[in-house]
Amino acid sequence: MRQEAVYEGFRTFYNFSRKPLSFHDVIRHVLKFMNKAPEYQYRLSIGSDSQTYSNKSLLVTVIHLHRIGRGAIGFITYQRISRSFNSLREKIYRETTATLEIACMFTPEVMADLLSPFYNRKRGDINFEFHLDIGKRGATRDLINEMVAIAKSTPFEPRIKPESYAASSYANRHTKKRANK
Repeated sequence: MRQEAVYEGFRTFYNFSRKPLSFHDVIRHVLKFMNKAPEYQYRLSIGSDSQTYSNKSLLVTVIHLHRIGRGAIGFITYQRISRSFNSLREKIYRETTATLEIACMFTPEVMADLLSPFYNRKRGDINFEFHLDIGKRGATRDLINEMVAIAKSTPFEPRIKPESYAASSYANRHTKKRANK
């Protein structure tokens, strides 16, 4: 792994079995998970969801690593916002920019480290996805082009519903669970 300074960030991440983690710790756990089975296909997804409760909002962003057909690990970071969102557009924009902030932490050095388990291997690989909590059905369909354009500024492939499970399922579950805590 490269110098730890590459991984410095301002966020604290959590998962079910570990104490608070830095971004460096998240990358270390992701690499450990991949190095156990580098012959598999992986999908690293980032996405966000938010919920408003009592004029306050909770924004959850996740990093989710799926070993296709063989399990997954996930890491969560939270932002509490002292007001509710004024519109659906603001809500989706905040979710997209929160995901963008995490995507920016995946510098070229970090991406190279995440590809390292697959060097000199014939089968394993990893795809990087930016999951947006928008879809072709419903009120968010008018925001697709704008939000996908933001996602395309990263090395992550944009995904919308129903393929954007990191945002629409994994992060969503944690916004509902954590909002009242």
